[in-house]
Amino acid sequence: MRIEAAVRDDEPIILFDNVFKSFGDFQVLKGISLSIAAGERVVICGPSGSGKSTLIRCINGLESYDAGHIRVAGLALGTDDASRRAVRGKAGMVFQQFNLFPHLTVLENLMLGPMRARGMNRAAAEEIARRYLDRVRIPEQADKYPRQLSGGQQQRVAIARSLCMEPGIMLFDEPTSALDPEMINEVLEVMAELAGTGMTMLCVTHEMGFARRVADRIMFMDHGEIVETAPPERFFSAPESQRCRDFLQKILNH
Repeated sequence: MRIEAAVRDDEPIILFDNVFKSFGDFQVLKGISLSIAAGERVVICGPSGSGKSTLIRCINGLESYDAGHIRVAGLALGTDDASRRAVRGKAGMVFQQFNLFPHLTVLENLMLGPMRARGMNRAAAEEIARRYLDRVRIPEQADKYPRQLSGGQQQRVAIARSLCMEPGIMLFDEPTSALDPEMINEVLEVMAELAGTGMTMLCVTHEMGFARRVADRIMFMDHGEIVETAPPERFFSAPESQRCRDFLQKILNH
């Protein structure tokens, strides 16, 4: 199967066209349409069960979708393994849990993807792994095992692991939700630095300070729909929908 990967200058890097997704009788995405430009930084927020994580997982094929169309970096994302693999080469993902291999050192965790998926030799993989450990500010942890690191350090390793695949898009699914409060800022600082490099970023998070500081747009989801989308200043100062106003009141006063 030939996969077309050309991206026109006027084409969004991520495009959802009337996308539906159900889990049994529960419809989790209801006709989602959105477009995201290359280099754009978008934060997705909303109450639990609103479809945020499902939407972001659909982008790199971790969740299938029932109807509609998705394009990522010029690739049509279908239900076949070939298109999913191609898209995953363009979009890195960081999860709530770190998912590091406990029996491998930090450096070995980072080298694994470039060697297996990109065909790099060991020396080249180590070079890129050390470069991204520098980027997330923990080069001194290279020879440690995940259990020897704090939760914040492990999440920074997980970010570096995704960066080692050199994706054009980074997806974050509530990356700080499993961390102790004192570790959240160190991960958000790394993400803010990444946002300054021009990389396309989508982040599901309730960290509204981070959203205000970093996002070009904030999307509010509820009951499987995008209820509101706006630049941070307008999103926080003058939300249009009552559902969004109620959500912000709860989360900002928490």
